[in-house]
Amino acid sequence: MKYYLLPLGCQMNLSDTERVRTVLNGMGFVETDKEDEATILGIIACSVRQKGIDKVYGRIEKWNAMKNRQNVITFVSGCILPADRLRFLKLFDMVFAMNELPNFPDMIRQYGIVTPASLRYGEEIEYQPVVKPLAPLFHKDDKINPSANMDKFWAITPTQTSTFEAFIPIQNGCNKFCTYCAVPYTRGREVSRPSEEILTELKDLVEKGYKSITLLGQNVNSYGLDKKGEEIDFAELLRRVGEFGKTSGKEFWVYFTAPHPRDMKDDVIEVMAQYDCLGKQIHIPIQSGDENMLQRMNRHHDLATYRHIIHTIREKLPTATIFTDIIVGFTHETEDEFENTRKAMEEFKYNMAFIAQYSVRPGAVASEWDDDVPKEVKRQRYHRLTEELMKHSLVYNQGLIGQTVKMLVESHDRKNGYLTGHTEGKIVIRFASRDTKLIGQIVNVKVTSASPLSIEGELVG
Repeated sequence: MKYYLLPLGCQMNLSDTERVRTVLNGMGFVETDKEDEATILGIIACSVRQKGIDKVYGRIEKWNAMKNRQNVITFVSGCILPADRLRFLKLFDMVFAMNELPNFPDMIRQYGIVTPASLRYGEEIEYQPVVKPLAPLFHKDDKINPSANMDKFWAITPTQTSTFEAFIPIQNGCNKFCTYCAVPYTRGREVSRPSEEILTELKDLVEKGYKSITLLGQNVNSYGLDKKGEEIDFAELLRRVGEFGKTSGKEFWVYFTAPHPRDMKDDVIEVMAQYDCLGKQIHIPIQSGDENMLQRMNRHHDLATYRHIIHTIREKLPTATIFTDIIVGFTHETEDEFENTRKAMEEFKYNMAFIAQYSVRPGAVASEWDDDVPKEVKRQRYHRLTEELMKHSLVYNQGLIGQTVKMLVESHDRKNGYLTGHTEGKIVIRFASRDTKLIGQIVNVKVTSASPLSIEGELVG
């Protein structure tokens, strides 16, 4: 029997999908990229933006129509808001929080869909097929704690989709409660994974030849704070990663996403400067460049704090690239407030910015406020910031012309006869080659030309 998975959203959702894949593979199911071949159809959802939820509704409508001609069961997990969960209960066969993934085999068995391997997978239970799950995990009146028992979830070894790039979750949940954001309601409060588990997983990946590894969390630089002194902090975690990198004899880059400005301390930047294996790229969300807007967003930081972070990065990591997140059209955003955000982009000269047009998320504080910025205004502001981004990224990329940079080769480029990947600073780069043996390797490329979002070069050596 076969299964089909559709991950939506961020890198955390992709990482979650890898553990779902492990469970299904362990039960004897085989993955397919064709929906009409699958007996099990699943979505790892993202409630953070309405666009992601719209995709869920579109896909489940198609899947439920398929049930008229074939026997399939459907499930949804991932980042799910309470309001969305209530609707999904009527549309999907199974709805569960990611921390309940260890129970997933039992849920499938209760539907009567089994393989010889699935009867032995997980805890030994007496198999009793039924039409519907005996005890659905989500009920209308349930109070869900998505951060509970994460240790069981983390204990599931991920089935990586790549042989050279990987994700390692180090934390789940969020305590910040930004007024626009749904994450605390979908993933619960912050819970840190044991550092020894993280380091063991990282060392194993490096020994297997992985070249790019990303540490994942909603606020990675608050790692360990929930343990109240019983666990190391984020800077120390990075230092131990760096020390391993020095002695491993392997070439690899470790990244992290995403830090929160409130908890971003100088010691993290100082540690990054000490070790070659810590990739010189930092994603530091600003969301808005206006002080009043930051307060309405409940961001817990001001521009002075953010400016200090950027200054420290430029001083101690002069070669580092800086990425950010920005929201346009948040409730009551005036033209002057937007202009302050544009000025911030001009000041900080980001290499990349992920710009979102604000959409209301049910349950977030701002969902009770008027979404009073017209869609057309949001689109215009989005395009104006995009133009600002292109201007600064082009200057940076053109400054690389003539330099030799390291890059991780990831795949064939859309341009025939070229391979593509990214630099240590995660700038997209391509070069002329048909040598597929280079995919997954770190190579040297001399930059010959540049555009706002990518560079081109020629292989050296």
